[in-house]
Order: sequence, then C-alpha cells, then structure tokens
Amino acid sequence: MQQMNPNTIKKIDYWLGQPICFFLTVIRKIFPFLMKKTDVRRILFLKFIEQGATVLAYGAIKRAIEIAGKENVYFCVFEKNRPILDILDVIPQENIITIQEGNFFSFLSSAFSSLIKIRKVKTDTVIDMEFFSRASAIFSFLCGAKIRVGLHRFTSELPYRGDLMTHRIQYNTYLHTSLFYNLLVEAILQNPAEIPMMKIKYNISSLSIPYFIPSEAEKNAVNAKIENAFSAAPDFNNGCIVLLNPNASDMLPLRKWEPDKFVELGKKILSENKNARIVITGAPSEQPSAEEICKSIDSPKAVSLAGKTTLREILVLYYLSALLITNDSGPGHFASLTKIKTIILFGPETPKLFSPVSPNAHVIWKELACSPCVNVFNHRFSPCSNNICMQSISVDEVYAVVRKLLEKT
Repeated sequence: MQQMNPNTIKKIDYWLGQPICFFLTVIRKIFPFLMKKTDVRRILFLKFIEQGATVLAYGAIKRAIEIAGKENVYFCVFEKNRPILDILDVIPQENIITIQEGNFFSFLSSAFSSLIKIRKVKTDTVIDMEFFSRASAIFSFLCGAKIRVGLHRFTSELPYRGDLMTHRIQYNTYLHTSLFYNLLVEAILQNPAEIPMMKIKYNISSLSIPYFIPSEAEKNAVNAKIENAFSAAPDFNNGCIVLLNPNASDMLPLRKWEPDKFVELGKKILSENKNARIVITGAPSEQPSAEEICKSIDSPKAVSLAGKTTLREILVLYYLSALLITNDSGPGHFASLTKIKTIILFGPETPKLFSPVSPNAHVIWKELACSPCVNVFNHRFSPCSNNICMQSISVDEVYAVVRKLLEKT
C-alpha cells in the first residue's frame, strides 16, 4: 500500500491540525465535566511512528504495567511499526491497536475504527509520546480518556496543539528520550495542578531494555540464509560478520552517510581483516541502494540481505554478528536488544537525546554548532540542504573504531 509522503503529513497536520486543536480546546473549556477525575485502570500509549523510539519506551511500558497490570496496558501504533512491539512482547498481542496509513482517506477510516476499539475497552488514561504532534493530541482527546498526559507549550514559542491534556508536561531538552517517556508515565500519579509538570526528581536507573534471545530454530534458519548468500565466498564458516546499514528513514534523509563512504569502509574492513564478512541490511524499499553498495564493494565476501529479512530475522542476525555500523535510525535501537557492538553515525539529531540505551553502542557525532537541526521545535523538518554534519565523518575515523571493536571481539 502506498504510504503518505512525510511532507503531505506535515501539511495536513498544520492546516487541519491547528483549527481542530483549537475547536476541541473550546469544547473542553465549555464542558468542564470532560476533566472529571478518575482512577487509573487502563492505560493507552500513543506512539504512531518510529520503531526505534518504541524500544526507548520499553521502560515506560514496564512502569505502566506495574501501575495498572499487564492486561490493562494498551498501545496504538501505525501498522507498519507494530513488529517491534510483537518482538518486545511486553503487552498482550490483543492490546496492540493498529492504524493503517495508506492515503489520507484510508488513514481517517482506520483511525476512526481504532477510536471505536479504544472506547470499547474504556481506556481512562492516555499517554501521548509524540512530541508536539497535533494528530496525537487530537486522538488523545477523542478516545474519551479522562486522564491525558502529553507535552504542552505553555509560554514557549513551540508548535500549537491546543490545550487538550489534563496532565501538561514541560518539554525538557536535556533529558534523554527514554527517561522522558518514563516521566510521562510517572505524571499520571502526580498532581495535574502543578504548572508546569513535573516537579519531581528523575531516576536514571529506570532506563532499561530487554535482551532478545532467539530460538535454536531461528538461529539455524538465519545461519542458513547467510550461508546461502555467501555460497561464493571461501572459508565462510571461519569469518566474523560485520553489518552495514547504509540507509535511514525516508522521513529524515539528512541522517544518511554518503554511500561511497560505506563502500570505502566495506573495502577497508575486508582488506585489513581477512576473517571478516560484510552483510548489508535494509528495508525492502532500501534494497536497490543496498545492492548497489554491495556491487561497488565488489567482493565475494560482501553480500546484501536488504529486503530479504523480517525484523525478527534482523534481530537474529544481530545476535549472530560481531559488529554493526549504521546511520542514526531504528537499527541502532534494535541492535541494543542484543549484545552486538554497534557504531552509530549521528548528524542532524543528537545522541544526548536519542542514543540507544546500550553499553555496546558507540556514537560518532561531530557536534557542529547547527546540530541538532532536527528537533521537536520544527516537527523534525530541518531547513538544511547540505548535511555537513554527516559529510564531516571520515572513513578513517569510523574505521579506527571498527578496528578497536573487532580486536576485542
């Protein structure tokens, strides 16, 4: 199914989202009973996009389960971003409510169906994890929950999305996203009269992620797929696998390191590490570009599995491999579910907020004065047309970290 273009989504959110948020805010002010207090019994998370961010939300989901019980925690997400929730296996499968994207009208129809499902289970608490998204604020209000936790701009010149939250949180640019998600959950236990929320200390030890352990059958199946791909390479079984993820989400193409540098890095790894094998990964939409990079590396010791694996198989591949080099995108967070060593190339976003929660993650970031230019203040649509922050990362700089990590492997 054809997905809506990110720029189209932005325009809809701006031109339709603002007046709808204003109208619903007026409704809320006219009918104060909509703010009637209630106990926390059923909690719904809203995180429509970005599976990597869902990994960062793991600790928040676990905290919600402590408060309401596993069977009373729900999650609403776009259909294409559901797989990571199935893998995390932290809430019941039937409690995951999905929305189809497609075109604008199919999206509206699916969103309406999801609202009906949410109202049927009588969710009383909604936690909006989307940063200043008008669509999620509108959805939070329409689902009928009496407790609605989310960001509010207060006196800041931030994107307007009405006054629809009962527990209004001040955005803090100095808190890691995983920690911030945890605090959204803690807010439901605090006094919503606090302006702004929350006036409590945060606990850095609350950050947590699970470890993914594949079954023997899964390991055998992925090993067979790898061996088949390397059928032309001699002595395959003696090699360690190094993964390259040269792509990033279509929403943020600025995060991509140049393909030529991935090619040069791949060649350098193979020439200086005789037992190394390169596997290039990516989503189905990224298959052509991944295969072009593989072709340019021009070695029987380099293959592409882009578009040929499920998300679960990708995690098994991480489990079996020695090292992953990736742009700042979902794979960096997926890899944190295993013990693979990971190098993440950051540019237009900041690792101070979005780095994976893993001791095996190694970040390369140039910290230019203009970075991060992708943030909640611009709905992650940067004005940049020349990503020097990524171009400034040299192959030698990345390989120096690669060499050090491979020596430890």
